[in-house]
Amino acid sequence: MTRPDRRLASEVAALLRGAARTEIMPRFRRLAPDAVRAKSGPLDLVTEADEAAERVIASGLAKLLPGCVVVGEEATAADPALLDRLAGSECAVVVDPVDGTANFAAGVPLFGCMAALFLRGECIAGWIHDPLGDDTAVALRGEGAWVEDSEGRTHGALRVAAPVPVAAMVGAVSWGWMPEPLRSRVPARLPRLAATLNYRCAAHEYRLAAGGHAHLLVYNKLMPWDHAPGWLIHAEAGGYAAQFDGRPYDPARARAGGLICAPDRDSWLAARDALLEPDAHAPSRDG
Repeated sequence: MTRPDRRLASEVAALLRGAARTEIMPRFRRLAPDAVRAKSGPLDLVTEADEAAERVIASGLAKLLPGCVVVGEEATAADPALLDRLAGSECAVVVDPVDGTANFAAGVPLFGCMAALFLRGECIAGWIHDPLGDDTAVALRGEGAWVEDSEGRTHGALRVAAPVPVAAMVGAVSWGWMPEPLRSRVPARLPRLAATLNYRCAAHEYRLAAGGHAHLLVYNKLMPWDHAPGWLIHAEAGGYAAQFDGRPYDPARARAGGLICAPDRDSWLAARDALLEPDAHAPSRDG
């Protein structure tokens, strides 16, 4: 297929909106106890809303993008080999039907519905739908990022915040999945920032940063459904991102190695030095 245009971008946004209205919101704060279960562990939940919404989205994508491989978070939990098709397929869409499932299951109104489109392994479009606000952050590679409302109208371009010193940065820093010594080092360094937050929902953290309301995002676990949509939206909003070692992030292939998103490269370097790098005067315990 050719690269998507704004009409297709709007059609996918409408698909996510429809799934949220029919499968997600009717179940919010109405889940039966047996409608929630753990997958890989107690912090990795799935609900019947995740599974129902993913089925609706996958069916809709099959009509909008015939022949496209749908790599859904829940489908991949059942068939891990699906993940390997993301980089090698002519056309693939990664889908997170309910990002922030722990919030959703707890009745906390902070969750999102995300998708990203890949052509030959390159992420070229991203969507983050907010089921409660009923609007969608959208990005097309090379065409910027914007918010589309429930009527399909565009409301201005998204733009990351202006660069500030580390001491003035507000950031979402997810350290729980980090290996040692970072798991101990990073939390101790958080007072170097102006403020930190943890929404337990990458969808809203990416929207916050892409809209200029936070400066910094730091993640370690890099499943593509959690990060591909937001990474592209942040980039098209003018932001800079790279893995912890400075390599460009490749959402079709990267699963580890961390990710930092910042307003620009200088901000990225300053944040990495402040949060991740060993102190020059302290002996290294990394080995």
